[in-house]
Amino acid sequence: MAFTVTKDTIIGDIMDADENTAPFFMEMGMHCLYCPASRGETLEQACEVHGVSCDDMVAKLNAHFAK
Repeated sequence: MAFTVTKDTIIGDIMDADENTAPFFMEMGMHCLYCPASRGETLEQACEVHGVSCDDMVAKLNAHFAK
């Protein structure tokens, strides 16, 4: 069963599922991926702070996990 990302998925859970998702977060300017605060944020919270479309990130990450 593939990992599925939603806007409510915690960043830490995404990173734990596949550390190869790090570039997706780096692209949006989230460079503190491994600090405890960022790992506890939802994808929606991170996207809002970094001015990125959450829907786009959900789609990109789910496409990655579908491979």
